Amino acid sequence: MDSALARRMLAASTEITKAALSADDPDVVLPMVVRRAAALAEADLGLVMVRADDGRLTVEAAYPAQPETAGDPVGAVLSARSAAARVSRSGVPIVVDDLIDDPLTAPYVPSSLRIYGPFAVAPFGTRERRLGALAVYRRRGAPTFTRVAVEVLTGFAAQAGLALVLAEGSTARERIAVYQERERIARDLHDVIVQRLYAAGMQLEVLDRKLTGRLAAEDSARLTDTMDQLDQTIAEVRATVRTLRSADPDTPAHAPDLADSMRSEVQIAGELLGRPPKLEIEGDLTEVPVALADHARAAMREALSNVVRHSGARSVLVRIRRSARSMRLQVVDDGCGIPRDVTKRGLRHLEERAAAAGGSCVIHSSPDSGTTITWEVPL
Repeated sequence: MDSALARRMLAASTEITKAALSADDPDVVLPMVVRRAAALAEADLGLVMVRADDGRLTVEAAYPAQPETAGDPVGAVLSARSAAARVSRSGVPIVVDDLIDDPLTAPYVPSSLRIYGPFAVAPFGTRERRLGALAVYRRRGAPTFTRVAVEVLTGFAAQAGLALVLAEGSTARERIAVYQERERIARDLHDVIVQRLYAAGMQLEVLDRKLTGRLAAEDSARLTDTMDQLDQTIAEVRATVRTLRSADPDTPAHAPDLADSMRSEVQIAGELLGRPPKLEIEGDLTEVPVALADHARAAMREALSNVVRHSGARSVLVRIRRSARSMRLQVVDDGCGIPRDVTKRGLRHLEERAAAAGGSCVIHSSPDSGTTITWEVPL
């Protein structure tokens, strides 16, 4: 290889590496890769093809760009038996004098590429991370690619592929850092801010109950409005938490540990009641689907809220049982039952959440035996 060609290849590889490591999306570098490859090989057309899991290749970039009337190859899918696919698997370049006449390539040439003859293709990527193939073409009747041209193409394809692999790793690390920070913020919002707002709202409701009939109508309305605003704020914060936790389209949303959440809800209720409810958990809650876990948290919160506001109970028992087919949440208190004159909005929410998850909610309440809420959903 003469020194001028070596300098050109080095300059092209350096340009690709800088572009790949500085770009937000490494894929935007592919057109630059194929343009430089065509120039180095003195080719009439260059294609960069990315390998899929099934071994087929998809043309991701071409240079020069082909007009639609000529049949743009970008987007074309090549057979896993094509020469380019074989090169992407084996890592060994292939060169032929004529695409149409050579039995290695003839069966797999798309109609848009039949105007070309000399053809060379090199593996694109690294030995550990084979991205695909980099191919160059010359018009029919043009000289075939020399051994030096193929060596230049192979070396450049390896360098460019390595740059993209490094860029993918850098981008992945940055994305992980962003997701970890989002998860931390979501956890703080859920475990600290929401819990404090919830506790404040519960205390206001207890105060409202104690002052029933002793407040002016205007003050009572103001207190009710404040509690409604707290409820709305909690709902908005929870929506933000869900958004933060579902930021990665390739990764399912991860909910906080359900058992820990249940313990936290019980602890808050205990602080407001002045005595801790007894909590029994049977079965593994870690694999409960995210949507059902969200429903269960809300159901627990609503059931305990009902106990704090209305029951006057001396003892409260919370049972959570997860079997292979279902999850059951039961809240039992020995209080005065659910007063007839209180709003049933919270109880309706319990029933609606159970129905939305394909389950049921059964409520037994009396002044003598207290209240038992049984909320169950299928897994």
